[in-house]
Amino acid sequence: MLIGMAVTFDRGRAADSAELLRAKRLELSELDVPRGRGWVPLQEPMGACLAEDPTGIAGVIEHLCNVQSILDELPPGSARNRVGAFNDLYLTITRRVDQALVSGAVEPEFLERLDVEFAKRYFDALRRWNDDDDRTPDVWEVLFKRASDTRMSRLTAAMLGVNAHINHDLALALISTWSQLGEPDEERVHPDYLLVNEIFYAEIPPLRQSFSTEWHLAIDGFVGPLDDWSQRVLVTATRARAWDQGRHLWELRHDTDDFEQARLTMDRAASLLGEWLITGDRMVTATGEITDRGRRLLRRLRPGDAA
Repeated sequence: MLIGMAVTFDRGRAADSAELLRAKRLELSELDVPRGRGWVPLQEPMGACLAEDPTGIAGVIEHLCNVQSILDELPPGSARNRVGAFNDLYLTITRRVDQALVSGAVEPEFLERLDVEFAKRYFDALRRWNDDDDRTPDVWEVLFKRASDTRMSRLTAAMLGVNAHINHDLALALISTWSQLGEPDEERVHPDYLLVNEIFYAEIPPLRQSFSTEWHLAIDGFVGPLDDWSQRVLVTATRARAWDQGRHLWELRHDTDDFEQARLTMDRAASLLGEWLITGDRMVTATGEITDRGRRLLRRLRPGDAA
């Protein structure tokens, strides 16, 4: 979300923006961070699962599978953990990226390295939360603290994870990848970067429907292909913004303080967007509940329906 950053970076102004964004997010948030962060009661297996970072995309998939098995056992049980909804989506997308690497249609060195660096940011957030580390990025806190909140739809939970991963983690993963493989090369690697958009486009409709509530599906049926189109646009714009964020942050990489302040402001902006997503989800759910109650009342009031 940090779009207009210039090479001449105003750290003080960015710090003020970060504090304002945090204050706005906390105004929206109705849930405090739980005392003693952690994936209770499975902190130990989660810690063991995340003890080492993956070195290739096969390792990323293995980590995601192991994390999924843990999340599916966490409260509220029966594979209803809301972080598990995002992890499931992430696993599906990563498997598709792996298939693209095997096909030879992309330059594997860049895309696989980016995939690993991208995943490491998510695993680091899981690890920090498990260790009760208050340096867990705010944008991941928005999702993690609602892991057992079944009032929030699985669709919104998955969107919160996508928001955190793209609007915060992706730019940082690009910086790390460029640091290892060389400076940003628009002509050589950007087309491979855009290939992931196509994977998202293919997976959006079935994944959205599998995660949706009755009322989300009703809205989806009403708007038809417009919903798919709008989410394609969202993926395109968000990942394009992440590339631009990465380019701006790249210019700050040699100044640790400026870089961290820029990252923090980016984090705070994305976390506020996450709270807005939850507000929208609450509105849809509340509207559906009110409509259902109205229908039940009307049925009771109809002659002959009282029984």
